[in-house]
Amino acid sequence: MVSIPRFRSLSPAWNAALVGVIASVPISTVVNWLPNSEATVGAGMMIFGAFIAGAVAAVRSADSDAAGLRAGLLGGVLELFVFVVTAGTTAAWPLSRVAFFALAAGAVLCLAPLFGLGCGRIGGWVVRTVASRWNPTAGTA
Repeated sequence: MVSIPRFRSLSPAWNAALVGVIASVPISTVVNWLPNSEATVGAGMMIFGAFIAGAVAAVRSADSDAAGLRAGLLGGVLELFVFVVTAGTTAAWPLSRVAFFALAAGAVLCLAPLFGLGCGRIGGWVVRTVASRWNPTAGTA
């Protein structure tokens, strides 16, 4: 008998991160319309998306730090992808530029999750603080 493979659903932290990342796209678009704004979608995911992910995770009793970290990682990966697509072909780049891009990409992939972690922690803290104002026993969980 052949069994049907079962796929495990995403963890609560990944679910919250995806919700935050998707919800941050319109926010990033509106922020980019402001005068003298150079906001990008990836940066919006790292900041706004991680904040929303931390808030969603706190509401769902999941780890807001982990959700923010994952949202920041997704934002950093998107930023690198957008850069590679807009930079054109890398075949014509000199070796020094390729080495610099590799170093900068490593730095982005290390720092973006840290921004996400901080913003996710703030989002979770805001939700827990507001919830404890409405219900004094909500902040103790």
